[in-house]
Amino acid sequence: MITCVVHYTIDPAKITEFEAFAAAWIRLVDRHGGEHHGYFLPGEGASDQALALFTFPSLDAYEQYRQLFGVDPDFIAADRIRDTSGCVIRHDRTLMRPLLPGDLPPAGTH
Repeated sequence: MITCVVHYTIDPAKITEFEAFAAAWIRLVDRHGGEHHGYFLPGEGASDQALALFTFPSLDAYEQYRQLFGVDPDFIAADRIRDTSGCVIRHDRTLMRPLLPGDLPPAGTH
């Protein structure tokens, strides 16, 4: 399992546009073999930070999904929301391996 963590710097004045962008990507990840855990948006006070988390069963599955960028019309349309609105100022992504409660050794062992 591999989880993609995407950190966004957004334009707070364009949160509605960012939400439309996010909704499109939630549907695309879920449609192409991943599980989207949601976008986490500013909730209180002025902030320009947002976060997305989604998981694929393997790095290979994630790479298959990535091959659709710039090729699949739905991926292009989702990116167009970002590009035409300017709602995203910057983003970076990190691939992480989750350690889940079921992965922990029994208490008292190292």
